[in-house]
Amino acid sequence: MKVTAETALAKDWLNQVNWSNEGLVPVITQDFKTLRVLTHAWLNREALALAVQEGRAVYWSRSRRKLWRKGEESGHVQKLHGVFLDCDGDTVCYMVEQVGGIACHTGRESCFYRRLDGGQWQTIDPVLKDPEEIYAGKHAAQRATP
Repeated sequence: MKVTAETALAKDWLNQVNWSNEGLVPVITQDFKTLRVLTHAWLNREALALAVQEGRAVYWSRSRRKLWRKGEESGHVQKLHGVFLDCDGDTVCYMVEQVGGIACHTGRESCFYRRLDGGQWQTIDPVLKDPEEIYAGKHAAQRATP
């Protein structure tokens, strides 16, 4: 799917999303080449419309109660390559190119870096860049997960 500004202008597609009572829908973000799951976050109508219009991942941060453009603080932008809606219309999937190879605020490739093994969560991905270096000078509240 090629994401274009024309797509963002036709808002009827937004009405086909099964928004929660809070006006949100979960979004899973995957690397468009490897298909690895990078993040789980939330969208409101405005975030989804802007993501399609801008060609980059835009989310709704529940903790900060505002729009959040991935990479606005870290530089780790997610370029949008496709947007998918599941069969029930209640979950969106972003297919992205992860600029810099780091999607997680912990400095890892993916937020899904722990695997259940023998009844315990095992860290399977290394920290690629120290979060203190990524967010130098930023407040912890600004880095809160969505």
